[in-house]
Amino acid sequence: MTPIAYMHMPFATKFGIPRQSGLVKELRGEIIMEQAFSRAEAFRGLEQFSHIWLIWDFSEAALPKDKEWSPTVRPPRLGGNQRMGVFATRSPFRPNSIGLSCVRLESISQREGRIVLSVSGIDLMDGTPIYDIKPYIPLADCHPEATEGYTAETKQHLLQVDIAPDLLAQLPASYHNTVMAILAQDPRPGYSDDAARIYGIAYGGYDIRFTVEGDMVTVCEIVKA
Repeated sequence: MTPIAYMHMPFATKFGIPRQSGLVKELRGEIIMEQAFSRAEAFRGLEQFSHIWLIWDFSEAALPKDKEWSPTVRPPRLGGNQRMGVFATRSPFRPNSIGLSCVRLESISQREGRIVLSVSGIDLMDGTPIYDIKPYIPLADCHPEATEGYTAETKQHLLQVDIAPDLLAQLPASYHNTVMAILAQDPRPGYSDDAARIYGIAYGGYDIRFTVEGDMVTVCEIVKA
């Protein structure tokens, strides 16, 4: 398959990206279409939809071509100790490295001859190749009666975020709410619980370093990359 577009957003690395789309509604990005697919008629009617499906490539987490896929994986939210069938998870380590996300469509515009979709609630990193875009249709796509299997046991509660005003002021004002929401989701792997360890997420050219103890995230340093 040929990528039709690429995601452009402040996350240059995988660590810290929300585990699912829609968890951090403040997280915004742009889908910039490749020239061959930047035809206005291809998007006619899409502006009527509030959400879209993205089919994309786990380009930075795909299995090496010489490595066999595993029928079971260890979901981080289960502490990394329990194995589940790969098709019962959303692990990136799959026979085919395809991702699926539902994001909010904020706007459609044109820039320098390219179609640009502004979206929010994303869970893709910068540079992610996108293979297809489809409208989200509530009548067909929303199933209120759906069961959630073992994920019901791993519901994530939001952490409190403690960041000193002088540290927060080092970030652009447009980043404040997004960074707070990302940290509240607890970016650490589910099996990591070391209160002394300093973690860091790279967001928008800043290295945001923090610790976690109990239900509290404490930002200890922000470094301009």
